[in-house]
Amino acid sequence: MEKDLSNYRKSYEKSELKEDNLPEFPMELFKRWFHEAEESETEEEANAMTISTIGVDGYPKARVVLLKKFTWEGFIFYTNYNSEKGKSIANNPNVCLSFFWHGMERQIIIKGKAEKIAENLSDGYFDSRPDGSKLGAWASDQSSHVPSREYLDHRLEEFEVKFQGKEIPRPAHWGGYIIKPVSVEFWQGRSNRMHDRILYTEEENYEWKIERLAP
Repeated sequence: MEKDLSNYRKSYEKSELKEDNLPEFPMELFKRWFHEAEESETEEEANAMTISTIGVDGYPKARVVLLKKFTWEGFIFYTNYNSEKGKSIANNPNVCLSFFWHGMERQIIIKGKAEKIAENLSDGYFDSRPDGSKLGAWASDQSSHVPSREYLDHRLEEFEVKFQGKEIPRPAHWGGYIIKPVSVEFWQGRSNRMHDRILYTEEENYEWKIERLAP
């Protein structure tokens, strides 16, 4: 099977990124862009991000997860610590995050190190989840092989019975990571493929170097 995509063309002309309008810190610009993505009618899930890890098999793997909080320190998401991504992070905490807001013709690419957040913070977020999501965290041994969909449904039913009428605690194998950035690249589509690329890189004194990259 073959499909030629060489004639796909799109001209990016919605915005621009200039040095005279850049903040000192990348999280300030991320906050601005994220707010604009939230307000945009073209972006249904502004907090959807791709996280890439290096697996224990040596191969990179990317998947989409949901950003649940960002602070001056970094970007927080939640998962099963025993999942493939959790094992990859335990083996190599260097990861890459990327946001793609196609309607705004923008990307953000973040390199950083992943760390588990404090247990009380994971507890607080877990308590805010719907009961169905809490039960799913217990029922699913994420990334493990299962015999069938029916097996998963049965596991969920077992935990529904186990916790019926009770408070559902956070499993010890489930919680949050914070990605602390070491570099953040902001990409704004421009015409003639002459895109704006601004790279923030953290230096040893914790200040941020700002550079423009060729598209």
